[in-house]
Amino acid sequence: MSPAVTRFAPSPTGRLHVGNIRAALMNWMVARQTGGSFILRLDDTDAERSTDAFADGIRADMAWLGLEWDREERQSERFSRYEAARAAMAASGRLYPCYETPQELKTQRNLHRAKGLPPVYDRSALKLSDAERTGLESEGREPHWRFRLGEEVVAFDDLIRGPVSFEPGHVSDPVLVRAGGIPTYTLASVVDDMEMGVTLVVRGEDHVANTAVQIELMRALGGDVPGYANHPFLTSASGDGLSKRKGGAAIADLRDQGIEPLALTSYLARIGTSHPIEPLYALADMTAGFSFETISRNPPRYDPDEVFALNAKWLHGAPFVLVADQLPGLDAGFWEIVRGNVERATDALEWWRICREPIEPVISDPDFAIEAANLLPDDPWDATTWKTWTQAVKETTGRKGRELFMPLRQALTGLDHGPELAALLPIIGRERVLARLGGQSG
Repeated sequence: MSPAVTRFAPSPTGRLHVGNIRAALMNWMVARQTGGSFILRLDDTDAERSTDAFADGIRADMAWLGLEWDREERQSERFSRYEAARAAMAASGRLYPCYETPQELKTQRNLHRAKGLPPVYDRSALKLSDAERTGLESEGREPHWRFRLGEEVVAFDDLIRGPVSFEPGHVSDPVLVRAGGIPTYTLASVVDDMEMGVTLVVRGEDHVANTAVQIELMRALGGDVPGYANHPFLTSASGDGLSKRKGGAAIADLRDQGIEPLALTSYLARIGTSHPIEPLYALADMTAGFSFETISRNPPRYDPDEVFALNAKWLHGAPFVLVADQLPGLDAGFWEIVRGNVERATDALEWWRICREPIEPVISDPDFAIEAANLLPDDPWDATTWKTWTQAVKETTGRKGRELFMPLRQALTGLDHGPELAALLPIIGRERVLARLGGQSG
């Protein structure tokens, strides 16, 4: 594939969720895989609902995930370009003014259905005379503008769905400009894709029906038609759709809950594909294996439990450099000891606290604890001290297996699970071990 120019175009009307980021990741991977460029475009024409706070949140989520963009665009700064496109198509006759109210359009659709016809706009506005249009405007009606579709079949090769075609007459002439001069998504998106040189549009499958319209519009504006890949949406574990307005796995929430960015992208890069979901430690590893041919046509189900499980698995194999900024004061050696027992990176800080700060030891058998304390080797301690000590305790008390090791673990850490005590023992230190075996919060 030649260098692809792709775009991720969220509306800053809410927080990004995993479904949004899956689409962003696909666009980013294709751009990086082909040596192209990736555009972050904020579709903020909805002035009432778009906010700078949501726009900042989008940027923060993208940056946290490592999905750097090559350029940023905002639709709110491009209204003059949309008006120029409207004027050009109105002059060519492809765009025409309409004056029906929403109620009149609803009545028209109902009449069509009653006659067994598709509820397609009947182009009655094209039959209006200049005098009739002037009369309607004198009543205070502002026109909305529709794009006149052609009579030919529109076909394209979707990179995920395969060949797709749309027969004429089954879709209404779309409204491109609302009353008051506000461009719709269809017009703004096509003008942007054309003028920004987008060569591949990767987005959700709800846009499949729009694609034929956008291809016609792109041709009417004299632009080069990009490629298209319309992917199935993520659904929730129950099969419902995800939504940024319905609590659908917001990226910011996952970040606050301790999910690692590369663990999340590992999941989203592979869910709904023929590749196994597994921990990956660089975006380049995800990009190298990406192909539209591996994407299933079936909607993949997003399961947050799977994300948290993968996050733990990712951490168990993660090199210290990828988590170091979250673990001030710790080093790679300690991380290697405890990483197999964390579900979030910051759990390592708790293990450091257990080793170095006072805890409440669990003493199930005080006599055994005292006997074990009396057998503690002298300093200095190293990785062999645990084996030396427990062998002596075993020989003296006759205990072995769980009966030997569990009381020692509970006394030294206050817990019945955790990293290998052979590694923790020198970190805890002889003084603390003696205190804890004696039931003190050492």
